Amino acid sequence: MTKIKRVFTVDGKPFFPVSAQAHNDAGYNDLESEHFFKTIRLVGGNTLTMPVYWLQIEPEEGKFDFSGVDALIDSARRYGVRLILLWFATWKNGNMDYVPKWVKSDKKRFKRVMLPTGGDLWNLSSHCKASQEADKKAFNTLCKHLKVKDGPQHTVIGIQLENESGILGSDRDYGPEAQKIFDSPVPKALISAMKTTGKGPVYDAWQKAGGKQSGSWPEVFGWPAGEFMTAWGIANYIDGVAEAGKSALDLPMYINVWLVESSLVIAGEHYPSGCPVPKVLDIFKWFTPHVDMISPDVEYNNTMRYHELCSIYSRPDNPLFFPETPPTTNLFSAIADYNLIGYSWMGGFDNLMAEDGTLRPAMQEVVNTVRCIVSAIPLILKYQGTDKMHAVVQEEYMPNQWVDLDGWVGRIQFGVGRLPFERKDWRHVKEAGMPKEQADADVKPEYLRGRGLLIQASKNEFYLVGTGWRLFLRPKLPPEETLLLFYHHDLAHARQVSVDEGHFDKNGEFVVDRERNKTPLVSGAWVEADIGVLRIIMGD
Repeated sequence: MTKIKRVFTVDGKPFFPVSAQAHNDAGYNDLESEHFFKTIRLVGGNTLTMPVYWLQIEPEEGKFDFSGVDALIDSARRYGVRLILLWFATWKNGNMDYVPKWVKSDKKRFKRVMLPTGGDLWNLSSHCKASQEADKKAFNTLCKHLKVKDGPQHTVIGIQLENESGILGSDRDYGPEAQKIFDSPVPKALISAMKTTGKGPVYDAWQKAGGKQSGSWPEVFGWPAGEFMTAWGIANYIDGVAEAGKSALDLPMYINVWLVESSLVIAGEHYPSGCPVPKVLDIFKWFTPHVDMISPDVEYNNTMRYHELCSIYSRPDNPLFFPETPPTTNLFSAIADYNLIGYSWMGGFDNLMAEDGTLRPAMQEVVNTVRCIVSAIPLILKYQGTDKMHAVVQEEYMPNQWVDLDGWVGRIQFGVGRLPFERKDWRHVKEAGMPKEQADADVKPEYLRGRGLLIQASKNEFYLVGTGWRLFLRPKLPPEETLLLFYHHDLAHARQVSVDEGHFDKNGEFVVDRERNKTPLVSGAWVEADIGVLRIIMGD
């Protein structure tokens, strides 16, 4: 069993945020934010991820205005959802768009990243103490205000520190202060951390460059020295901001990561240099002790890359959380196989709700994934990290998925398979042929595949959530006791005690909403997003 570090809690209890991220400017006024609060309630989510802007809360140096923050908290309470705040400050997508005007206009005090040609970038240098101190002061003041405004209620459950931090346009700062650091010995703490860890991309780069025990950044790391120094500088900068915030309010804080699909990329060109991508993740983990998680923005549908990133960022010292991701089928693998502790939907969420307040029909399949996960939260919190939870994910050209269970063999059949004549019930009459939604160009194929979770709570007790699949169970019997089976009647050996549709109440108890009678398992135990959770209890 794997111990899960539940970073997010509410009133001392573990909390699994099923969130969505509003667009960048949604936090400026109530009219903008109201749309997103209505939408998250429409899809059944429990959290909304909303930006807070340094330029808005400190329009003049030392003068703070938290009216916008208060409005967000009041709206969240009114709609009954939690908040994760995005601190848009020194960095936002590799630039400084959201710093106050008084920071933008004072290049002498708040130094920018310099290019080797002598020009500068629209990016504050991580080596400028004045910038860090100003950011720390603003963030500390925000956290002090949150403690007063929200301390007892716990509406705000976490804060993202900056956004996709790093440098776009250069591998590093070439200004005089930064150049002096680049030419100086690499900090002993970094050398010591590499030696202690003894593996990983940073260690490998060090060894490739000769494994020197001391020397300047290029002497120790060779070609990637600029990116490595930038990562070290940004990690220390953001950790200082986190420390300032946590001194006022002990909330979970994380850094998000701008990722790229290809491995043949250039730092500063294809992604912000110094952002905690896999090759510099170790540097961030070594130098951000006040940060709870380094969290990747996973926006890939490529299954191999998806699993690779989940494996990299789900470490014993780094719980897996997705601050930006679409709800594709792979999300169930992240939950079951990599112990994802929550996620925030990014991409397409803006357009879910029609003008009349209803869900756009073309987005129904996308929302189905969200609703399945929400219905399974009590199961996720209880069974993550055990061998009892299994991801159901239909890959391309995949008609079945086999699951090895305790005492049973499970066969998951996707779609209608060889049973086009087998209807589910009167609520689901569109099963024959290709669903109409598959012809809708607005819905990507990955949202239409079978997906969900299968949990075996005990030998004869199963819970199913998902859509587009059905489960056949066959007991593991000695060969001499096995009967010949015809078609999909795998339950010739089994006896069902009950098959019930239901939900979990606030105490985590399963409540039956509808009983399935007669022989509902002969043609497979089917699930769809609108039935909630299906519980199966088998007999011996």
